Amino acid sequence: MNQLHLFLPCAAGVEGFLADEVHAVTGLEGDDLMAGRGGVHVRTMWRDAMLLNLHSRLAQRVLVQLAHQPYRGEDDLYAMAHALAWEDWFTARQTFKVEVSATRSPLKSLNFAALRVKDAVADRFRAHGGTRPSVDTHWPDVRIHLHLNEAQATLSIDTSGEPLFKRGWREDKGDAPLKETLAAAMIAASGWTPASGLPLYDPCCGSATVVIEAAQIACRIAPGLRRHFAFEHLKPHDGSAWSALKKEALDAITVSPVPIFGSDISHRMVDFGRRNAERAGVAASVQLRGGDALERMPPCEPPGVMLLNPPYGERISAAGSAGQSQRVRTGRETAQTGNGEEFFRQLAAHWKRHYAGWQAWILTPDRNLPGTMRLKATRRVPLFNGPIECRLLRFDMVAGSAREPRKAGDDA
Repeated sequence: MNQLHLFLPCAAGVEGFLADEVHAVTGLEGDDLMAGRGGVHVRTMWRDAMLLNLHSRLAQRVLVQLAHQPYRGEDDLYAMAHALAWEDWFTARQTFKVEVSATRSPLKSLNFAALRVKDAVADRFRAHGGTRPSVDTHWPDVRIHLHLNEAQATLSIDTSGEPLFKRGWREDKGDAPLKETLAAAMIAASGWTPASGLPLYDPCCGSATVVIEAAQIACRIAPGLRRHFAFEHLKPHDGSAWSALKKEALDAITVSPVPIFGSDISHRMVDFGRRNAERAGVAASVQLRGGDALERMPPCEPPGVMLLNPPYGERISAAGSAGQSQRVRTGRETAQTGNGEEFFRQLAAHWKRHYAGWQAWILTPDRNLPGTMRLKATRRVPLFNGPIECRLLRFDMVAGSAREPRKAGDDA
């Protein structure tokens, strides 16, 4: 197949990390690999589309862009879609679905825009073969993506199918589970790699998403090995090439060179994490224990890296134990007050007493958290947890380290 223009959408703030990942997976650089707003643009061949689906931990999907041009109304979208050779991608015996996203589009109805594109695809097949494919809005063989901004329309065909954060191993989960793509973004933003030789520990691990992502990275387990992809239903699919790529990925699996730990106040969540780790192929590479983050001692000698996504009000409502007269163990640790201040003060005090030499990274939507914890954040990386704008904050733990609270709104 001729050179393709791929677009890999990702969460805001992840574009640079995704570009680095694409380079590591494919070797592409320069004009063939460009980070943009909301994703990464790639010019490459079909093999890399399969390779990126198999290996990307940060992308949401791998889309093949087929057309990008100006539009003013729904008739322009119909003409744009009708001109594309959909018969080169799938057959009339397969089902399809049109999905629409938009940013400042002047159109009044995105549903009507999707309908016009659907009609154009069906009419194109009818004109070229006499029959048209059926629409399946739940489990289509083929997903067509239409993205609209204020002046330009982009039509793409999806090679992923289910979003790439669905790795195929997480069947047990608690409230407000962290997406695997965000866990991978936290790891990338922290700079932790197995080559550093540093252990990694999540003291609020929930169902162990961060821990399992880190362990798969350490064991060189491709995130897409356990699932199927939409490109397997498309005409350009090369079954023998795909089998070879999967065999290469399987042959690359190794033993983790560093210890990886997780703990959670909820023993139920720890059991979930262990079952997830078993399905993900990393049960032998992680150590999961029950325990309150406000009481649990370091799992090994320093130095080490802590990486955690503690509960916060917009994401979860659960109760912690340390410092409360009534111990509620319904989920992960959270604060005794509505905004979490007391929990984080106690957590910082615990770390200062027992975690000297450790590096701690916390994902939080609270820009005043360093002041609450009386710790200095040495790095702040913007990341989004769904629609919630967060910061991944780095704290370098030194025995007895503390400072005065920061002024509200100070996010220098």
